[in-house]
Amino acid sequence: MKWQGKPLWGNIAAIVTCCFFVMLFTQRDLARAATPTITPAELGHKLFFDTALGADGKTSCASCHQPEHAYAQHSRVATGVFGRQGTRNAPSLLAPPEQTHFFWDGRRATLEEAVLDPVFHTRELGLDASTDIATRLDPVTYYPLFRQAFGLPEGVRASHAQLRQALAAYIRSIPRPKAPFDRYRDDHDEEAIGREAREGYRLFTGKAGCAQCHTVAGTPARFSDDAFHPTGTGLERLVDGMPRLTGELAAKPTDPASVGELIASRADIAATGRFAVTHRPSDVGLFRTPSLRYVAQTAPYMHDGSIPTLEDAVDQEVYWRSLAAGKALSLTVSERAALIAFLRALSIDDHEMVSVER
Repeated sequence: MKWQGKPLWGNIAAIVTCCFFVMLFTQRDLARAATPTITPAELGHKLFFDTALGADGKTSCASCHQPEHAYAQHSRVATGVFGRQGTRNAPSLLAPPEQTHFFWDGRRATLEEAVLDPVFHTRELGLDASTDIATRLDPVTYYPLFRQAFGLPEGVRASHAQLRQALAAYIRSIPRPKAPFDRYRDDHDEEAIGREAREGYRLFTGKAGCAQCHTVAGTPARFSDDAFHPTGTGLERLVDGMPRLTGELAAKPTDPASVGELIASRADIAATGRFAVTHRPSDVGLFRTPSLRYVAQTAPYMHDGSIPTLEDAVDQEVYWRSLAAGKALSLTVSERAALIAFLRALSIDDHEMVSVER
């Protein structure tokens, strides 16, 4: 039998074959579309808020890095699992992405290196470094998520490497909403901040000298030179004990994780700052310059959380800079108020930060 001069059965066979492949590829596409996908950052978000990463089952990364406080904490020092306290104030995670030193003493050079230290720190999340992450986390929930996020082959379990990548990806993905100052300087919105805050900006970059360390370079402005400077806080712990501390530190392990454990358990060693990492005498009492972005939301201040308010922090800086320069840095009452108004213009409302996170 022929159709249009060709064998009919040949045409039918070709049509059937064509339909088969169309159905096959359509089913594959539908299957792929029906399979949920998740990015490393989305997985990291879930892990960040999961108390399964805390040895007590109650503490998560978000316990110390709270979205409503610009991913910092309003406690003087961080409190981890089982109520264990450290010696350092929990810094905001909203530092500029190009940050090159992590922790107050800069003992880690990359975010990927830094994110697992709290997980395996006895006073933070408290897991043992030998913990099998795939076993610790709910396998029903997390096994398919790690496979989707990282393309793990069937049967391959998640490791510390994927946990590190997911947490770092999430932290980088956290929205950094524009503060009023950003709209004023970068978007040229003259109404974004008031006259007092504009005067504070002039003082910040001029007479007060704040921008020497809290640089306004970049878009948005970084407000940190990512370098190490003296703060004048906690030095009373070092007055009589520095020779002893020098000897102690010389005998201690120098890997970053061990240094972190030591610092969290000893306020006197924590007060040595960068010295605890490098053992260089010139680094005694030096700490990394924190970014001032969202600074009004991150009280208390300084590496030890010893300065309770933004006003107190300004007074402390003026006092210390005067001592360091050997001459008084005098701000009038109105200049001090203007500087504080400017610093508040670097922040947004707490509810804005939470709504952006959600």
